[in-house]
Amino acid sequence: MAWKFDNPLHTLCTDDQNTAAKAVWEGESLGGITEDNNRLPPPIIGILILTIVTAFLITFPLWGQRPTAAIYEEYIALMDSPAIQGKTDAEAMEYIVNQVKAGGSKWAAAQERHPLEMDDLRLIKDAIVELQRNKADLREYTVVGDQVVLANFEGNWITDPNTGELRRERFQPWWDKGYTIDVFFIVFFCIGVLIVVKRLPEYDWEPTHHGH
Repeated sequence: MAWKFDNPLHTLCTDDQNTAAKAVWEGESLGGITEDNNRLPPPIIGILILTIVTAFLITFPLWGQRPTAAIYEEYIALMDSPAIQGKTDAEAMEYIVNQVKAGGSKWAAAQERHPLEMDDLRLIKDAIVELQRNKADLREYTVVGDQVVLANFEGNWITDPNTGELRRERFQPWWDKGYTIDVFFIVFFCIGVLIVVKRLPEYDWEPTHHGH
């Protein structure tokens, strides 16, 4: 199967391949159904581009954002509060969430997107308390199930306030909210569609369908 790249927006096939494809197109009756070879309308391409751009803008910055240990720090601080003693887990969790929300937490949006139950808090409490004891920046740690792990990011170079050593920030970059992998799939989707369409005969040729 040969490829022709001198004018990829016109056709990716060689002349003999296009001739063979036209013969097949004209020769197949398709059960009496005729299929024309029309150009993809520019408005359709515009709608596709608009859909992709709109999806990115609407979801910013939601896609792929991972919960950090920092957003649960306020929850952990209230777990031993006398006010929740004697309450069920559900009631205690509701009280904690409402108290943090009433206090105007800067992590309110992230907390709403990543809710926890009391059992979940118990599983990560010791790890978060230990990080606090070591004066770690909780924003650099990600909650994965019942584990609190160092975030898998490498940002700007900074001087570690605890050790004085030069290292990279482990914050999730503002531009990486899941877009990187999404762009990868969108690019491959568009390339795939282009290849499929441009392996057909050029759009300025129309089949006669034997006069139909």
